[in-house]
Amino acid sequence: MTETRTPTRATAGQLLRRAAVTEAAMWRSLYLWARRRPLPLGPGDEPFGYLGVVKPILGIFIGLSVVEIPIFDLIVTHVVPWRPARWIVLVLGVWGVLWMVGLFASMTIHPHVVGDRGLRVRLSSGIDIFIPWTDVEALRKRYRSLPSSRSVQVEQEGDRRVLHIPVGSQTSIDVLLRRPTTFDLPKGRSAPMNELRLYADDPDGLLRSARGTPAGDTARR
Repeated sequence: MTETRTPTRATAGQLLRRAAVTEAAMWRSLYLWARRRPLPLGPGDEPFGYLGVVKPILGIFIGLSVVEIPIFDLIVTHVVPWRPARWIVLVLGVWGVLWMVGLFASMTIHPHVVGDRGLRVRLSSGIDIFIPWTDVEALRKRYRSLPSSRSVQVEQEGDRRVLHIPVGSQTSIDVLLRRPTTFDLPKGRSAPMNELRLYADDPDGLLRSARGTPAGDTARR
């Protein structure tokens, strides 16, 4: 009995810890975004956002969540006789709005970064991958649509393994790697990858910024 329950408890504990880390990161992002602090960039670093493709969707969800607060408050006040229910629903509604704004903030203050040493691929506060230029064979612009909206996707293409970091189920930059490389992901270390694909609002600008680096000669291919 103990052997069958232990993995379940371990999995539940990991999920709770991951949820707690995500929640804390969201509130931190909201605080930093509200303070309008500048991005911590080093000399020669250039940020590239990826929020444009999902900004309208996030705006709609935030707007609907704001409208829902007084509607649900009115319904609960007149339908549920238990007074604390009104405050519970109100707190949950406000928390939902702040969480959505926090997601927007997190994606805003964690852009991709092109620097002298390499490419930093990010997605909100959950994904932060640094690829040195010495590990990059080529950078290519290519728009792709994926069937899934998951933030991390792995695809097997023949004998090559590709890591997708999409936004809005899209990628726009292919990063071809010189050798199979593993990456730290939210669920742990990945298998060796031959290519990484990411989304950037300005792929042409990202490729231009990468010129002059060890990968610059191949960036236009």
